Amino acid sequence: MAEINSVEEMFSFGRAVGEQLKSGDLILLSGPLGAGKTALTQGIGRALGIENVTSPTFVISRIHPGKIPLVHVDAYRLQGEATAIFDDLDLESYLATSITVVEWGEGLADRLADQYLEIKIEFGESDDLRIVSIIGHGERFAGFKA
Repeated sequence: MAEINSVEEMFSFGRAVGEQLKSGDLILLSGPLGAGKTALTQGIGRALGIENVTSPTFVISRIHPGKIPLVHVDAYRLQGEATAIFDDLDLESYLATSITVVEWGEGLADRLADQYLEIKIEFGESDDLRIVSIIGHGERFAGFKA
């Protein structure tokens, strides 16, 4: 568990995560609106040499070319009845050769791979404080630390 006190720290945390990732890795991000999921993903992108990671909220997914491509998905609007749209994204085609980050992916993206990294962001006591938990699923992410 980590305490993050600013957007800059969330970005740095993401960069530390990104420096340890490799092709085929799946990361699920959860947390309320405004918690810092996109800032964390921007840090991951920077570790991959990607400068302009933006939220895919309205387009659902973006592919950012880099030394390893970053597939960034925002599944917020795909909960419930829209799960078929998630399946239509065909993320399996990119999974082996990319790093895939899925925001709001609980119950959707975790069926893509047996091994994935789950990062939960919660609001802390103050407006700026975030509590970040990392849960590794599978041998690849056992004991993963940022």
